[in-house]
Amino acid sequence: MHENIGFQLSRLPRLWRAVIDRRLAPLGLTQTRWVTLYHLWRLGDGQPQCDLARAIGVEAPSLVRTLDQLSEQGLVERRPCDQDRRTKRVFLTAKASPLLARIDDVVRQARNDMLEGLSETEVTTLAEQLSRIEDNGLALQAREAEEG
Repeated sequence: MHENIGFQLSRLPRLWRAVIDRRLAPLGLTQTRWVTLYHLWRLGDGQPQCDLARAIGVEAPSLVRTLDQLSEQGLVERRPCDQDRRTKRVFLTAKASPLLARIDDVVRQARNDMLEGLSETEVTTLAEQLSRIEDNGLALQAREAEEG
């Protein structure tokens, strides 16, 4: 049983996103676009591009392409940082608000559907256990980086 946990943990994010992708397809959103919009919305306006890329888990050049596309759609705008002109900050436009409300509804419903049959206590326990596994992985990564 324990041998399969890693495989299950790697499959679940793909499955989770596939469910959301299918539900957002009628809005014409690709996964990279809705994930970027959703993260920016959750993190708050004015995020530096590099911080947004790190939060999403993508390389900065990949994010730039996505931001170009979202900018062309009129959903985001990039502005220079007041403190460092080399840094670009990303802002949502007014046009993005109704789309984000729809994305949030879809994500919330998908989460409810994916967690169906689990009690609130089980969901809380699962979240705590996943956090512990993530913390262990981060600590392991840091130790291995120090070792060489």
